[in-house]
Amino acid sequence: MRLPTSTALRVGDALAGWPPPLLDPAGPYAGSIATLSWLLFAIGGLVTLVVLAALWIALFGSERRKQQLGGAKTVVIGGVVFPVVVLTGLLVWGLSLTGSLTAPIRGDEMRVRVTGEMWWWRVAYLDERGRDVALDANELHIPVGQPVVLELTSADVIHSFWVPRLSGKLDMIPGRTTLMRIQADAPGTFGGQCAEYCGGPHALMGFVVVAHPRERFAALMAQRRAPRPAVAPSRGEQLFRAVGCAACHRIAGTGANGLAGPDLTHVATRQTLGAGILPNNRGTLMGWIADSQAIKPGNRMPTYKTLPAADLAAITDYLGSQR
Repeated sequence: MRLPTSTALRVGDALAGWPPPLLDPAGPYAGSIATLSWLLFAIGGLVTLVVLAALWIALFGSERRKQQLGGAKTVVIGGVVFPVVVLTGLLVWGLSLTGSLTAPIRGDEMRVRVTGEMWWWRVAYLDERGRDVALDANELHIPVGQPVVLELTSADVIHSFWVPRLSGKLDMIPGRTTLMRIQADAPGTFGGQCAEYCGGPHALMGFVVVAHPRERFAALMAQRRAPRPAVAPSRGEQLFRAVGCAACHRIAGTGANGLAGPDLTHVATRQTLGAGILPNNRGTLMGWIADSQAIKPGNRMPTYKTLPAADLAAITDYLGSQR
């Protein structure tokens, strides 16, 4: 199933067609990988046919054919010359085809820092001086038709960032920063996944990239970077602090400045919850707050099953207003 091409944040868009299609490129970097993959499949199929033909001759062929198959000329041509020529040509062509993946970074590209955590993704949009100007979690917004450089790192163990329709995969190693380019040629929502086993609920460590037309993306970033107006604390906000949520989560413009968990400043606009595993709506948000361990066992958020229903609803409505 092809992922939707609309940029509207509809419930379930990010989960459509999960797991992400592997050979359905939506940008130039993924396109070169897909082309190389199809060629390798074709060569693998051809080699399989040649081996099967040789096996048939060895089992059922005439004596003359068997002698030819085991002759010195066949061994030299089929076992040395042919593999050297084919593999050398494939290497040269493959390196030229995928050269854009390793081309030097110019320095004027849009940059985003993505940090792998157990078991979610911290996202920071950077300015030209490398400073954080907007924060997000488990979701990345990019402009259409423009290369975006991702600074990939890890806060704990080795993770691997992979959005198949936009680029290859690259490991995220603690203490190191690696660079990756991604690009989407059309608006759309693209699913990703951690591709390196990192313990616990690794299989439930998803990611979403949303590509917007450039004008819409610029407006979105301007809104994200603008100071949030001060408002009187609601009952939900008071409960959010009282039960300890603010110790782990940040919400810009409030007293919640926790850094252990995902930033919740714009949580209501995200397509998914739990790092790409649930559509984001009031019901799933309430369920996640009440007992995330039942949904994603082993994640680092405690359960709040003893919260009264009215308090749980108030916190959910407060987070639902964070746009």
